[in-house]
Amino acid sequence: MPKQPNMNQMMKQVQQMQAEMVKAQEELESEVLEASAGGGMVTVKITGGLELREIRIDPEAVDPEDVELLQDMVLAATNEALRSAQELAASKMGAASAGLGQLGGPGGMGLPGL
Repeated sequence: MPKQPNMNQMMKQVQQMQAEMVKAQEELESEVLEASAGGGMVTVKITGGLELREIRIDPEAVDPEDVELLQDMVLAATNEALRSAQELAASKMGAASAGLGQLGGPGGMGLPGL
């Protein structure tokens, strides 16, 4: 018969992980990532919480005859900033929840299905 998990110890670990995840989320909100496209002609700043903070467009990127190129650069810079923010979030949240699978052994928290 498998050893029953220590519920008090598990609760302390869960509370500690919750606190670490809240801290990681707060850190994400204050992190600002920057990405650019078109050789720096378009720059986008976004927070780790996925809030768009700034879009800068070099005046030389504005060509009334080729608005589509400018649109593509804004899109590319925004998507790159979002990707960077998502990677940062995965990294921080993954570190905060790293011990989750260790609670109670391979089953996670010692409960079936977790």
